Parts: sequence; C-alpha cells; structure tokens
Amino acid sequence: MKNKKVYAAMSVDLIHEGHINIIKEASKLGVLTIGLLTDKAIASYKRLPYMPYENRKIIISQIKGVDSVVSQNTHEYTENLLKLKPDYVVHGDDWKEGSQKKVRHDVIETLKGWGGELIEIPYTKDISSSILNQNQKELGTTPNIRLSLLRRLLNAKSLIRLNEAHNGLSGLITEKTKVMANGQEIEFDAMWSSSLTDSTAKGKPDIEAIDMTSRMNTVNDIFEVTTKPMIFDADTGGKIEHFSFTVKSLERLGVSAVVIEDKIGLKKNSLFGNDVKQTQDSIENFQHKISEGKKSQVTDDFMIIARIESLILEAGMDDALLRSERYIEAGADAIMIHSKHKDPDEIFAFCKKYKLLDNGVPLMVVPSSFNSVSEDEWQERGVNIVCYANHMLRSAYPAMLDVAKSILINKRSFESNDKCISINEILNLIPGTK
Repeated sequence: MKNKKVYAAMSVDLIHEGHINIIKEASKLGVLTIGLLTDKAIASYKRLPYMPYENRKIIISQIKGVDSVVSQNTHEYTENLLKLKPDYVVHGDDWKEGSQKKVRHDVIETLKGWGGELIEIPYTKDISSSILNQNQKELGTTPNIRLSLLRRLLNAKSLIRLNEAHNGLSGLITEKTKVMANGQEIEFDAMWSSSLTDSTAKGKPDIEAIDMTSRMNTVNDIFEVTTKPMIFDADTGGKIEHFSFTVKSLERLGVSAVVIEDKIGLKKNSLFGNDVKQTQDSIENFQHKISEGKKSQVTDDFMIIARIESLILEAGMDDALLRSERYIEAGADAIMIHSKHKDPDEIFAFCKKYKLLDNGVPLMVVPSSFNSVSEDEWQERGVNIVCYANHMLRSAYPAMLDVAKSILINKRSFESNDKCISINEILNLIPGTK
C-alpha cells in the first residue's frame, strides 16, 4: 500500500481528535500528503484561523502518519489534485451538504481523470475547530494576538469590513453578529473606534473634547468582552510629540492600527468640508508625524493609516495623489480617502488613479455619505478596507428617542413593549449575567 499516494486537506486551526482520526485512517492507505489550507484559503469561506499558516504547518508536520505537507491555496482542491494526482483523497463524511457540497463534487469529478477514489471517514461527533474556537473566544484573547490580526486579515482577504463600536454592547454586536449568504457565513472582521461616536455617546461635541485617556478607557471596555481587532480614530493625532505616546499606548492595549487625518487646529468633522474653517497640514509636517509615530511603535504589526482630506477640502485630485505617495514614503501602512459627496464618482476616480501608484499600500474608505456602493464593487476598484463608521450609534438614538416619547405620551411603558427586547433577552445577551 505504501506505493499509493494519499491526499487530505485540512485547516488544523485548533487540532483535535477528529484530525488525528483522519490522519490515522489515511496513512493506512499509503504515503500521506496533507494539503494545509493557507490563511487566505480559509478566510475565503469562514473566519480567519486562530493560528497563522506557518504555526499550523509546524504542528501538523510533527504528527505521526504525515509524510509531507503542501500548501493548499484555495478552498477548492483541483489545483493540488492535478499536480499530485493522488490515488486516494480522504475526508470526513460531513461535507455532503452545506457550503462544501460543491467542493466534494469537484473532487470526485477531478479524481475520475486518473481513476482516483474519494474515501470518506465517519465524522467525529461533538468536536470541531469551530466549537473549539468559540470556547477560545469565550476565554478572551491577549493584546499581542489581537494586535497582529489586522495585518493577517489584510494578507488573507482582498477586502475586510469594519463596524463601529462605542461601548461594550456595540462591541458585542460587532463580535457576534453573523449571517448566511450564498452558503457562506459572513461577519464583521474588525471594529472601528470613532471619535465622533465616542464623543456623541458621552454627550459631547466632536471637537476632540474627549481626552485620550477617556478614549482608551472606552477601548478597554470594548476589549474586555471582544476578541476582534480594532482600528482607532485619533483625529489629527495632536502634536507630534504627543502622537508618539498615543502610538505606544494604543499598541500596548492591543489596538491594531491608528488613523490620523492631515489637518491642524481645532477638530471639525470632515463632512462639513469648507462650510467651516478647516486647515490642511503641510505635506512635510504630516510626513514627520507619521515617521515619528512609526519610530515609536514596538511591534511590526501595528499600523499607522494616513487619512487624506484633500477631496474634503477641495484641494483637488492631484493633491490627494501626491499626498498618498509622500505619506507612504514616510511609512504610512495604509491610506484612507474620504469625500463629503453623496455620489461616489470622486472616490472612484481616486481609486482608479491610486491603483497606478508604484508604492501603493492598502486603501480604506468610509462610505457614510456615498453609501450606495456595495462591498463587491469596492473590492473591484481596489479598496481593501470598508468602514461602517457610525451606524451603531446612529441607529440606537432614534430607537431610544421613539421609546422615550412613547412613555411620555402614554404615561406608561406598555406601548413600547414591541420596540424593546425582553428582560430575559437582556439577561441572556451578556455572558455571566445569570
């Protein structure tokens, strides 16, 4: 039997007895090659694996019965099967329905090309990587693990989606909300800590009235109940000397990235544009701020994202592109471009020209005003990060206002019952309440 070639594809995120059983049975059939799914392959159909590819490869290579390990770069097996032409492909019998049904069909059809055979092993019940991952999430995470996730996501996925979180509850919603679409589970990849929503939630204006200590306390509240990575909105970043300390503090908390905008003076929300006095920083000064921030970080994983206000302040497309190049030269890990227009034409034009830059880095958009564009189209236009920057707070306010008015009008809360979740749902919502 040892002259037979055997192939088994695995993620091996958190290894368990199901993996060991597959390896044990597969190795009896011949020389076993494990096709280890890359981070990108896994992220194409479910969550990013807990451990990076290289770590998973070290572990699976040491397991008895495994003769060799190759990377499987897609969820589909076809590329590796055509290359290796195994006599047998071994898999658990749990993929006959659901999102992997088509993958199974393609494996069978490909094996027919040389008379190969699919061997299916009875699924090991009551155990899976997804269950183990959920248990791990309930235990929490560490700053270093959380910090590194954003870069891993950008390397594994062509587009990642951020959702705004301004307290622990909105963080939990971002962490746990999932939907099924086209046979795939879809969720938010990361969180956005917005200066606008953090200020508004505290009843204060969005003019950097909330100091950095208070902002970081909010981040800590969110981090205590979540595991997803976060990008932090630091407005202008303040004075260069202060920004260096902000970078150190955010990195120590486990924040993955900070966004700073190239304006100076009292902060005014960008969507006001030139309706209020706003001054754009010089290219040279903002470059210096970026480079000093990069010098201050301890890890290679932390990212500084440069937000360019040229389109907001009507400085022109050429200025926006020039600043992109210069900020990247100074060390910016990504560029965020923004517009106050409701139609996306200006942003589309920027995306087209940005693609031509020789030194391009990931591109981020915040489609609050130009929100008719789908994620698929953003991806086609070369955008890597889409941020839903304020929708949790904006949706909460009208709901609370409606209930408050109902109580006043009716002089009781009965009429608002159907607008509120039940007390039992509240008790079940937060882990540890019961």
